[in-house]
Amino acid sequence: MRPPLRAVALLAATAALVAACNSGDDWSQPHPAPSAVGTLGPGFVDPSARPAPEATITPQPGSWLGVHPSEDYRVVLLTAGDDAPTKALVAAVNDWAGDEHVHLRTIVVGNAHDAVPSIAKAMEMGPDLIVSAGNDLIDPLALVTPNHLDEQFLVVGAELAEPTHNVTAVDWDGASFRGEGLGMSSTYDAASFTTERCGAAIRAGVAAVLTDLTGIVIWL
Repeated sequence: MRPPLRAVALLAATAALVAACNSGDDWSQPHPAPSAVGTLGPGFVDPSARPAPEATITPQPGSWLGVHPSEDYRVVLLTAGDDAPTKALVAAVNDWAGDEHVHLRTIVVGNAHDAVPSIAKAMEMGPDLIVSAGNDLIDPLALVTPNHLDEQFLVVGAELAEPTHNVTAVDWDGASFRGEGLGMSSTYDAASFTTERCGAAIRAGVAAVLTDLTGIVIWL
């Protein structure tokens, strides 16, 4: 005798719910601390001297490609703005997350008044890393990050003027917005936010964070 259709639907829904709760998307459960899988290549950083806080390093191209996040790496992407550079950065982060099987969640900040609450929401989610894309987030991050030193932040395509040790940034000629009334860099060039440059930014930045090279600016 076949079970009623309503019972079949209920069983299917229950199975789907159980599968969802058992998946890596359930961030309510604890997980091992993230680690680097692989090693940095020659030329990423001088092996004889650790970069000083707020230092700028210029790694050799591709020297970060050997480093990958460990399983169940949890990342929140904070994004603000619909300009072409921000869209390019967001696309690069999504591509990287797909390639590396990262558990990625995204918070879109609608306006300046929502920025600080959105950063707080991102921290409450319990990620291993918060990635920022969009110049409108720089000043709010400068306000919040010094008070949450146990949370790791990565800024791509911009930087904080005075980052604490938990804020790492990736920048290049054509980017380098620093907020705090400093205005746009005279070398700012929206066309410099290419697919290749933005892809390198997220990969190099994450490689630095995973290998404990934080609180610095990586110059591509």
